[in-house]
Amino acid sequence: MPRSSLSPIPSNLPDVAERRALQLLVVDDDATQRSLITVAAKQAGHEVTVAPSVAEAIEKLRSARFDCVTLDLVLEDGDGIDVLREMAAAKFSGSVIVISGMDGKRRSAARSFARSVGIELQSLPKPLDLAALRISLANLGKAAMGLPVIHTWGGVATDAIVARHRA
Repeated sequence: MPRSSLSPIPSNLPDVAERRALQLLVVDDDATQRSLITVAAKQAGHEVTVAPSVAEAIEKLRSARFDCVTLDLVLEDGDGIDVLREMAAAKFSGSVIVISGMDGKRRSAARSFARSVGIELQSLPKPLDLAALRISLANLGKAAMGLPVIHTWGGVATDAIVARHRA
């Protein structure tokens, strides 16, 4: 008997009950990048707040709690490192994903600075690989629930892909 086109397709993806929505702050002065990150995060079920500047990012970090911040390193009114300094001063306990067009050396320096002040930081290059972002967010959501952070994408283990983007 042929399968109806409206029949549910079996999936090995976790139920919504197995996922936790992250409170995400997106800090990027590029409207297109903010939009891409926001859409990808919302499609994954996360709550998103945006800040197009260092000043707005600091204001939002002081007034709300976030599980994760995506952070561009070069902003019109300052440097992403300024945001990391404020996060350290506020004892931010979430994760940071630097999404920047800066070279790997600059992203690595940001990661080293963040670790020196107790902030967990990952790094993704621009142009942004949305699949890598989704994987990073899924892993952060799992970590927040105390689950292992091994994630598959289309049935393929992706740890090596994520590790390559973090470098």
